Amino acid sequence: MTATALPCIAIAGPTASGKTAGALAVAAALASRHPVEIISVDSALVYRGMDIGTAKPSPAERAAVPHHLIDIREPWEPYSAAAFVQDATRLIAEIRARGALPLLVGGTMLYFKALIDGLDPMPAADPDVRQGIEARALAQGWPAMHAELAQVDPVTAARLAPADSQRIQRALEVWEISGQPLSAFHTPEKRAANADGISAGGLFSLEPDDRAWLHGRIAARFDAMLDHGFLEEVQRLRADPRNHADLPAMRCVGYRQAWQALDAQAANGGALDLAGLRERGIAATRQLAKRQITWLRGMRERQRIACDQPGAQTALERAVWARLEQAAP
Repeated sequence: MTATALPCIAIAGPTASGKTAGALAVAAALASRHPVEIISVDSALVYRGMDIGTAKPSPAERAAVPHHLIDIREPWEPYSAAAFVQDATRLIAEIRARGALPLLVGGTMLYFKALIDGLDPMPAADPDVRQGIEARALAQGWPAMHAELAQVDPVTAARLAPADSQRIQRALEVWEISGQPLSAFHTPEKRAANADGISAGGLFSLEPDDRAWLHGRIAARFDAMLDHGFLEEVQRLRADPRNHADLPAMRCVGYRQAWQALDAQAANGGALDLAGLRERGIAATRQLAKRQITWLRGMRERQRIACDQPGAQTALERAVWARLEQAAP
């Protein structure tokens, strides 16, 4: 198979489903046939200094297989789905030119959808409109803003949690500026040229048969994060005046709850409510996983792998091999 004929292979899945381990296993299994380079599809891994709370691949894992789109922004620097599509499309071409296989791995479903279906140009942010939305949210609460969004853009509202302030705000902003729902900008006609390998059967989705299995892994991982210095990591981020609670980076699951817990500790001068932080962090991560699975169920091209079943990793490797055999000229 020529380099340009190599398909895009993608491994998606909810948080804690085993994507990193699965991707590394696939890369090792393919090593005799194709070198592999991983493109991260994760809106949190782009940020420097956010390592523990994002479960960022370790230095050893990144040394074993080249990784891209990790540590490319400071937490206060913006990154978007449109920027991801531009970066990923360029990287796919460069990786293929090197004779390697592009392996896209992550859980940011909007990025996958944007790469597969493309994005229409969306309106630029308008500070005045955004300030108006924030003022209404302060008075009414974000669940009320979510209900407002459901009236004008039920498709987007259905995939957002009522407390997802960042995305609710952006969706309402797009509506107020353009008069069109955010969902109207995600159209199949804008399919990205380099993503046709994914849409033709190259998207593999790690999803559990038993949601309780995933919940157990989420709790265990959050505990491990706390044990390995997650709070100290957030304190370092807070110490930089360029970081603040309203940044998209600081709204990431786990970071938001830790920031709020440290705010509460500073306000009352008492001990940190570690048990409360753990409970809220795990609950928020479970909600994220639920939204990710909902996104995945809407991706009809995906090949589902039951990640909680024995031999899941082997099943993933075989499915990828089969896809490559199918794509071979």
